[in-house]
Amino acid sequence: MPKTSKVITCKATICWGIGKPITVEEIQVDPPKATEVRVKMLCASICHTDISSTEGFPHGKFPLALGHEGVGVIESVGDQVKNLKEGDVVIPTFLGQYNTSRMSIRGERIYHITSCATWSEYMVSDANYILKVDPTIDRAHASFISCGFSTGFGAAWKEANVESGSTVAVFGLGAVGLGAVIGAKLQGASRIIGIDTNENKREKGEAFGITDFINPGDSDNSASELVKELTGGMGVDYSFECTGVSTVLTESLEATKIGTGKTIVISVGAEPILPVGLFAILHGRTLKGTLFGGLKAVSDLSIVAEKCQKKEFPLQELFTHEVTLADINKAFELVKQPNCVKVVINMS
Repeated sequence: MPKTSKVITCKATICWGIGKPITVEEIQVDPPKATEVRVKMLCASICHTDISSTEGFPHGKFPLALGHEGVGVIESVGDQVKNLKEGDVVIPTFLGQYNTSRMSIRGERIYHITSCATWSEYMVSDANYILKVDPTIDRAHASFISCGFSTGFGAAWKEANVESGSTVAVFGLGAVGLGAVIGAKLQGASRIIGIDTNENKREKGEAFGITDFINPGDSDNSASELVKELTGGMGVDYSFECTGVSTVLTESLEATKIGTGKTIVISVGAEPILPVGLFAILHGRTLKGTLFGGLKAVSDLSIVAEKCQKKEFPLQELFTHEVTLADINKAFELVKQPNCVKVVINMS
């Protein structure tokens, strides 16, 4: 039997439909079963996937409990959980198996695709998909590495396995793109070109390791042409598409070398089907997707967490705004601002 046998009432951010305001409401969460843990969230941050979810992508089922980037402390565990205990500080990952049928609000089943880190409490149905971290870790930084930043970092490290001395282009310098930048830097890339229409991202990109910055809005040439201008007409070895904008996909392909160039698609947009330039593929380039940057949720993420703890990443550059859970709608407005990278939600 679980060590804690009571149903608890906690708060969650709920989206009831496309275009409807997000509300903070009370939900009930059952006690953990044998292999489950229940986590009290301490801090969360907003990922672009949360925005896509409110717009009905990918499944369009509501009500939806939002959130998947965060850090918390284990409130209770099931009796078969051996590697975690009450009081452990943990990072949840969205790759775990979550039991939606045991969570309800106003008698309705809550649909969600993530771990719902903007709940004050939530249930994880497989404790192996939670990473225990040093309790002294910076909570905001721990939140960042639970999804977006680590996805970009892993895409360069694990998915692309960027080679030392190679050239790289990163399209979109949000948290995911900046993760790809420093991932490529630590892999030994000799040139890292950051591309973003937001001039504010130049300074952020330089902090993480870009060697060049391109703002496509400053030129009549396409982004891929501008990348080729910087690389002697050849293009780069690797490109990372981190915007989710459909027209950028072909540009990211065209920016790579003919015959050998590799493009990793990371971000999710609102369109399930995207057009791809035929000749960009016929010229021998490779297009590949990635889930969580190819990271293993515990073994690989523990390495990322260690680097975070040692301050090997300038994650303070991501932290631009902070709100309380009650101000969740303000948080979603802030992420649209040009000076915003990450919004931290302080549960206390």
